[in-house]
Formats: sequence, structure tokens, C-alpha cells
Amino acid sequence: MARKNEYNYFDAFVNLSKFSLNSAEILHNTLRNFGTINLSDKIKEMHEVEHSADIAKHDVVNRLLKEFLPPIEREDIISLSQKIDDITDAVEDVLIRIDIFNVKSIRPEILEFTQLIVDCCNSLYLALQEFENFKKSMTLHSQIVKINSLEEEGDKLYINAVKNLYQKSKDPIELMIWTEILHRLERCCDACESVADDIHSIVMKNS
Repeated sequence: MARKNEYNYFDAFVNLSKFSLNSAEILHNTLRNFGTINLSDKIKEMHEVEHSADIAKHDVVNRLLKEFLPPIEREDIISLSQKIDDITDAVEDVLIRIDIFNVKSIRPEILEFTQLIVDCCNSLYLALQEFENFKKSMTLHSQIVKINSLEEEGDKLYINAVKNLYQKSKDPIELMIWTEILHRLERCCDACESVADDIHSIVMKNS
């Protein structure tokens, strides 16, 4: 849909989703190898990804200010750019909470959750690669459905993990810490679904 030699907003969406996927991979690998790596270095690495994502998002908005006729509605471009960036912010928030709560070890269900977030971000990245040619794409719809399915898995994982936590622990500090972290993890999946919903809405409006 983008014309030759013009700024390609669809490529920009893909680029933004790369930051989200990268942040999800950093989170998962950091927690999977927790205790054997320097957490402060990983937080710095995560923040650099988040900062680069912010710059990329602002570039999209600045381009849009100069655009005479964007390929899709302006508010859709702004909303989609912001919501993709929200994923990166949500993922960073998880690692920040791990640090400020001085977590010493990672519960097994947390790694299951972080892998699920990686899968969500990867499916979103694949969906956005197909987004520009949505009228001909054979895989865009299936990726959106997959993201919705993964988000539902996230809901179930969150409910089961919190239930298990409160059944096995009476320590108020432990309960507070892991309830908050699990909530932040669920928000990552919700953020991915929000982007998928935006894509679906834009496709419907332009079909």
C-alpha cells in the first residue's frame, strides 16, 4: 500500500514489533539464567531496547505530521504505534519489578509465562510482516487468531499461578511480590492482544 520512495508505515510497524520481540527474549533469557548473570547489565540492555523503541515510535509520529495522505487513517497509525510500544514498556516493567523486589529465585510458572510472551511477540511480528498486503495475505488472519489464543493461555496461566501461590504460601511479602509480577506478566499478553485487535479493526475498515 505504500508508494515507492515514500516512508513505509508498515515497515515501521514491523520495526517496532522487533523491539517488543527483542525485549521479550531478553526477559525470558534473563529469568531462565537467573543467578548466573548480572541483572543490572540486563536491565541496562532492556532499557536501551525500550529507549530505541521510543525513538522509533516518535519517528513514526513525526513522519505522520508531514504526511499529506497516509495509507491508513492517521489515528490508526498513532494508535497502532503506541500499542506496539506499550508491549515493550510492559515487558521492561516485569524486569524492573524483579529488581526492585530483590527477587532471589524464579518460580517455574514464571518461565512458562515469559516463554508465552515471547510466542505472542513473535506471532505479532509475523502478523505485522503480512499487514501491508492484508488483502492478499494467506497467514495474517491465522496469526491474529494465534495471538488471541495465546492471550487466553496467559489468562489461564495467571489464574492458576495466583491460585497456586495463595494455596502454598502465607508469607505476605512473598504473596505481594509474586502477585504483582504475575499481574505484570499478564499485562504483556493483554498488550499483544490489543495490537492484534487494532490490526483486525484496520483490516476490516480498509477491506
